[in-house]
Amino acid sequence: MTSPVHPSEPAGPAGGVRRVELTPAAEELLERLADRHGPLMFHQSGGCCDGSSPMCYPRGEFRVGAADVLLGRVGDDVPFWMSASQFAYWRHTHLTVDVVAGRGSGFSVEAPEGVRFLLRSRLLTEDELARLDAAPAPLTGADTAG
Repeated sequence: MTSPVHPSEPAGPAGGVRRVELTPAAEELLERLADRHGPLMFHQSGGCCDGSSPMCYPRGEFRVGAADVLLGRVGDDVPFWMSASQFAYWRHTHLTVDVVAGRGSGFSVEAPEGVRFLLRSRLLTEDELARLDAAPAPLTGADTAG
């Protein structure tokens, strides 16, 4: 059973539309992981194997590429990045980070917990798309370099 979504990112310039959110279970796990590992970040590469799952790293342990897109911040200011190719494919989709039992990637910080993060998605409504289109473009790795 999926947990309800917790709006963990404050309403932004897109009229309150968020591209990514956490379920309460994912938020609770993220808080525990941050207590253990310090500030965290997510990256969704879309590659094969574990690249199709959101990967959670200690902030600074993964180098964001210039074309990577910042979808938003979840939990306690945790940036969620996505590769440009994935963003082109998923730009019309709202993503919810959830957590389920099972083995995740050995590189993602939740792996030793016996759980893994996964994405649930739904198409954005026409109203949500219009508000996102009217807002400034999401930041990219090139915008945050330096």
